[in-house]
Amino acid sequence: MINELIKDAEQRMVKTNDVLKKDYASLRAGRATPSLLDNVQVEYYGSMTPLNQVANIQTPEARLLIIQPWDKTIIADIEKAIMKSELGLTPNNDGIVIRLPIPQLTQERRLEIVKQVKKKAEEAKVGIRNIRRDVNDQIKALEKDKEVSEDEAKKSQDNVQKITDKFIKDIDEIASIKEKEIVEL
Repeated sequence: MINELIKDAEQRMVKTNDVLKKDYASLRAGRATPSLLDNVQVEYYGSMTPLNQVANIQTPEARLLIIQPWDKTIIADIEKAIMKSELGLTPNNDGIVIRLPIPQLTQERRLEIVKQVKKKAEEAKVGIRNIRRDVNDQIKALEKDKEVSEDEAKKSQDNVQKITDKFIKDIDEIASIKEKEIVEL
């Protein structure tokens, strides 16, 4: 029973790290990647739809994204959605495609993005710690119900703490790599 709890906690922690990596992929680091637009939602037939589900996104150059909507009538909506996003990019519309130039990042903008990186890392750490707390509470409940011994519960909680420390260290490393990527460009 305890092994299943620990295994479940570890899987949830892996998912938390995966979400963090996906969030970092959508942060602008000076290079054009289609994943920059992953969080952009466009109003399409009355509902909010991810941009990549209503348009083809290409990267012909290192500093340019081309967005080709499948339905030409939503070009204005796509432009609005990009302008509303926190990317700080200005789309150019020629009636058929939207060109999205990715300008060089200013030092001020880099520092803002580094703050976002740190904030997302801290949110991920809080998520990991919440998972640890949940599992430890479940282990304490098992101990209270006499389903496991006190020694077994303590040993299991130590294992959960080691796993937690490992994932928090991973988050710190991922954040550090992203910060360097942003500052160095």
